[in-house]
Amino acid sequence: MAFDSKIHDKIRIQRKAKPEETPPSACCQWEGCTRPATHRAPAGRKREGEFFMFCVDHVRDYNKNYNYFSGLGDTEIAQFQKDALTGHRPTWQMGSAGQVKASANFAQVRSGRAGYYKKVGENPFGDGSAPVRARAMKPLERKALRTLGLNDNAEGEAIRARYTELVKQHHPDSNGGQKGSEERLQDVIQAYRLLKKAGHC
Repeated sequence: MAFDSKIHDKIRIQRKAKPEETPPSACCQWEGCTRPATHRAPAGRKREGEFFMFCVDHVRDYNKNYNYFSGLGDTEIAQFQKDALTGHRPTWQMGSAGQVKASANFAQVRSGRAGYYKKVGENPFGDGSAPVRARAMKPLERKALRTLGLNDNAEGEAIRARYTELVKQHHPDSNGGQKGSEERLQDVIQAYRLLKKAGHC
């Protein structure tokens, strides 16, 4: 590549002129200071977005003594820190329309209360009874329970007992080989297998 070509001679780089630094128009807001205000400092709590303008020395002094929580008690500071976890936005308890579903003690259990670990298997709700949970049931599982003649609340022992009863009733040896009874037996066996695979018995 030839650096003395006419093409290179036509290229001119135009350098941008540095913008002249304009001196700050305001002077330091520190009482008695007339130096230019080059740094800003936060105005404080409940004045977010507002700033004081200080010179470099006075902004250092201001920042050393700045306390966002000055004038607040321990309870108010703790509440502020708790609200900060959600960005100071309102929150609601889980459940429909903000209604509490579990007792207030459950929060202590989840936070690692030592008493919870003393008795393994103890009900975390503290009322002496097992928490009632609605079983999420698929349509095929519900249909299988209907085939066995059971409702949605049937548990493992009840399902097994009903299955044994229906197998004895519709077995070819006990009903003389009736065709309808054999088909019913097949439906019962399939329903039981589905419920067993789903973990209901």
